[in-house]
Amino acid sequence: MDRFYITTAIDYVNGAPHIGHAYEKILTDIIARHYSQRTNDMYFLTGTDEHGIKIQKTAAAKGISPKELCDENSQKFKDAWKALDINYNKFIRTTDDYHKKTVQKIFKKLVEQGDIYKNSYEGLYCSGCECFLNPKDLTEDGLCPDHLKKPDVVKEENYFFKLTKYKDAIIKHIKENPDFIVPAFRANEVLNQLEDIQDISVSRAKSNVKWGIDVLDDPEQSIYVWIDALSNYITAIGYDTENPSEDFKKYWPVDVHVIGKDILKFHSIYWPAFLLALDLPLPKHIFAHGWITIDETKMSKSLGNVISPTSVLESFELKEPDAFRYYMATSAPCGRDGNYSDDDFKEKVNAHLANSMGNLLNRTLSMLVKYFDGEVKEEFLISANNELVEGSQKLIKHALGTVKVVENHFNHFEIAEAAQEIMGIVDMANKFVTDNAPWTLAKEGKMTECGQVLTTVLEIMCVVTALIYPYCPNFAKEMARQLSFNLDAKLDDLTSDNIKCGKLISKEEIKPVFLRVDSELADKSAKK
Repeated sequence: MDRFYITTAIDYVNGAPHIGHAYEKILTDIIARHYSQRTNDMYFLTGTDEHGIKIQKTAAAKGISPKELCDENSQKFKDAWKALDINYNKFIRTTDDYHKKTVQKIFKKLVEQGDIYKNSYEGLYCSGCECFLNPKDLTEDGLCPDHLKKPDVVKEENYFFKLTKYKDAIIKHIKENPDFIVPAFRANEVLNQLEDIQDISVSRAKSNVKWGIDVLDDPEQSIYVWIDALSNYITAIGYDTENPSEDFKKYWPVDVHVIGKDILKFHSIYWPAFLLALDLPLPKHIFAHGWITIDETKMSKSLGNVISPTSVLESFELKEPDAFRYYMATSAPCGRDGNYSDDDFKEKVNAHLANSMGNLLNRTLSMLVKYFDGEVKEEFLISANNELVEGSQKLIKHALGTVKVVENHFNHFEIAEAAQEIMGIVDMANKFVTDNAPWTLAKEGKMTECGQVLTTVLEIMCVVTALIYPYCPNFAKEMARQLSFNLDAKLDDLTSDNIKCGKLISKEEIKPVFLRVDSELADKSAKK
């Protein structure tokens, strides 16, 4: 794999980031970190969407300019992603000058080639969705089904994009590329939406929407959100209608757009149509994840259950975001909805990260120090000895085989499923320790067998360290330090002889990777 280009949806900045935003960014960061272990050229794009009527209204209500609101809230997103160790390459803002200029060129090109035309229109407009709705899409009470508000009746002269022109080509692409939309069950939903698709408005009158990118040669019109927002995926890497950059030529088409299921229509219908009109290749994959509920209830400002992405770190006094990252990533199967609750968070991260993974490493290294002064002898090594403790070779082989299983899950963006496989190795290693009881072997004077058991487990932990790194980068770095394991190695380079002969660790160098959330040392929230 020569390179991998991945994007998130860009977040709308009329409010601060919440746990739903964090879920998408964590998933994307995990995918990006995983593929960085398989390629030498990883590019991860995220950013903020900063134009439109909602920004205009929110800023006016606050008594500040739209740009001041964008600056303030865009920084909140950047700060949140820093706290969660979201390791993006570029953060695009749609108020960036280069983006605005390229969007204007794209719009003009589509006008000149006849894909965009001007027309008068009267329709039902939902400011929450930033789109016009068909009457049949509304609830029985005439409300937007997503925002439960009555759409405005809007009559104005706008520019329209000939979406119907590309309908058949998009249907054909979806049917011929079953992995274009992930998960696959979403494809039928999109195909159904395509059946009665209409041309779409791609501008708004300046008299109604002042905060937007001007249409070249028609300053009374603002370029509407979807051409503006969706184009970020190509403007960020240097697309130009006349002279695309070398980066654009290298990275496009994108390997995967990671988005929420609520904007799948725009990414799987509108965006492919824009790209076809520009004569550009379509994305390889569009991964639509589900929503995160809070205690089984949909997040809502009116209910007061909107959670800040950093509030969990603060309430549990977590120095690193790894536990939260792991929990969020494993909260739902691919494309399904997930749930956050404090109790479930504590239970899962304690069971998986503290009790199973962290404790396994800690007690294995502690026994190595207790029985062998932290030294690995040659007769302990899997690669140097054919007469090993029963099950050693099989366990190592299974762990290395799991690497390919995990890679295959990531190929299909099955992040929670991949984590389950990783924890499966940890469970097998824990059982291996229990079955072989190295403490008993040492007591019986069977020191070679004892050393082989410990070294086998440490080899397994090297594999686990590499695989858990995308989820828990800080924990993985600490595990790698204690194992003297090179975390920069590619997954293809993992072998059964990562543990080398000689002094591995001293008693002073061993420390818990992750303390239980409810331990006296780790968590003060229980006392509050």
